Amino acid sequence: MRRFAAVSWIVIPLAGVLVLSGCSSAKPDSGDDLQIVANPTAARPAVSPAVTVKPAGQVLPGPAVSAVAVEGSTLVVALSGSPALQLYDLNALASPPVNMPLYGKAERLTVAPGRVEIAEPAQGVVQQLTLPDRKLTETKTGGQPASSIAYGADRLVAMGAAKEIQVLPAAGPARTIGGQLYSADDVLAAGDGVVVLDRLRTAVFSVDVAGGKINEGLRAGDGAANAVADSYGRVLVTDARAGALIAFSASPLIMRQRYPVAGGAYGIAYDAKRSLAWVTLTERNEVVGFDVRGGEPVEKYRFPTVRQPDSVGVDDQSGRVIVGSAAGEGTQVIQP
Repeated sequence: MRRFAAVSWIVIPLAGVLVLSGCSSAKPDSGDDLQIVANPTAARPAVSPAVTVKPAGQVLPGPAVSAVAVEGSTLVVALSGSPALQLYDLNALASPPVNMPLYGKAERLTVAPGRVEIAEPAQGVVQQLTLPDRKLTETKTGGQPASSIAYGADRLVAMGAAKEIQVLPAAGPARTIGGQLYSADDVLAAGDGVVVLDRLRTAVFSVDVAGGKINEGLRAGDGAANAVADSYGRVLVTDARAGALIAFSASPLIMRQRYPVAGGAYGIAYDAKRSLAWVTLTERNEVVGFDVRGGEPVEKYRFPTVRQPDSVGVDDQSGRVIVGSAAGEGTQVIQP
């Protein structure tokens, strides 16, 4: 499979679909410019080695973590073994967490003001945790919801294998937006645009919510894994196979930058107050903080982590970084 050279950012002024040549396993007559293999599979995190350097900061013991998020002074940790949330007070981490059972494993936690959206694909449910009152309410979506975000008064839900976005209005019937997708794995609002991440096609697509359609798509490296919106109208994507951090403007959808990141780039979180993108490196048990304000990322921080650091979050107020171990070695809190 073709890979970009590991050089500095690449700035590419594209307005439409990014056409890439295929590799030897490409489907020769598919007519699909984005598909480069006959049987695509979603990128997975690299398997982490045993920890050889003490993790930075404080490690909260606990079972395997599937996702982390911070809203206000509350740290929300999703556990994957016995599906549940653990809620910590960031100002009193020595205090025992509040445990809240879930219907099923939470694949994604997304923060909106005053609440956290919880996607539970195996149960066909999205739950909303309001804070600080710690109230859980549910929305049954059917299918396998992969992520959910607030969008004005509505909610947008990426429906995974159903290859569509559900639009859930505050009042009235739900509607769906589909087309072109192989899987709808995450949906993000950045600036004036909405983007959906498709891990199977390792691509991102622009979504016209008002018009109800999926617009142009662009390849996102060799193995698009996770994505986050930044403060500059962009979507930042980790490429777990080629090792890169890729930036797309959302409206219009244009690949703006591609920066090599060795070590198994996977999880990503964004600190809007400091313009820092935090990327976990699962091959190295590390987390790296990049300043993304300029023409290319500038590494500001690098810390050793717990084993298998698949998930990461950040507290915008204090700058603390939260890393979750998918191997059951705890939740790490780092103050840069």
